[in-house]
Amino acid sequence: MKYDDSRGLSVSRETEERLERFATLLLRWNPTINLISRKDEAELWPRHIRDSLALVPLLPQDATIAADLGTGGGFPGLILAIATGRHFHLIEADQRKSAFLREAARETAAPVTVHTTRIEQAKLAPVPLITARALAPIAKLLDWATPLLTPDGICILPKGRTAEEELTAAQERWHMRVERFPSPTDPAATILRLSEIARVGPSP
Repeated sequence: MKYDDSRGLSVSRETEERLERFATLLLRWNPTINLISRKDEAELWPRHIRDSLALVPLLPQDATIAADLGTGGGFPGLILAIATGRHFHLIEADQRKSAFLREAARETAAPVTVHTTRIEQAKLAPVPLITARALAPIAKLLDWATPLLTPDGICILPKGRTAEEELTAAQERWHMRVERFPSPTDPAATILRLSEIARVGPSP
């Protein structure tokens, strides 16, 4: 392992090279399909790549397969697959973003399967780990996630300033064990690890 002060990464040289290939490809595709905001291009490494890598220490060790909901430009699912070697199912409804994800997976040899479909229509065997970033409030995320999650599965969700409000709203319909971890990239953000998830209220 190595540490790169300029980017705040603690990854192997091989992993950094694969992340470099991903970043180059994203910046090449971004003007055409808007994978990230144009104003974020200069902040791609800290705002998107490092932010996704922050989830690595929180992944359960026995979860060798996972699903990422609404992957978009590859965050966090594709980045986590590159960094950990775990197989991620990337669920993305947008055809052009899915095409980018497939090309990025080919360029980086990332162990992923891309599903071009709406989350509620995804067909895959339940997985022990689900991630999602900047997608929807927690209550809605759990509506989408639980049909794809094993009974003892875990959700890891990076959230911003509204995390506690979203948790309060979600607990009207969901029981869960909540663990909170500070984001290393944004002092106003929190990474939530949810387990023991069970519905206690009616479906919407």
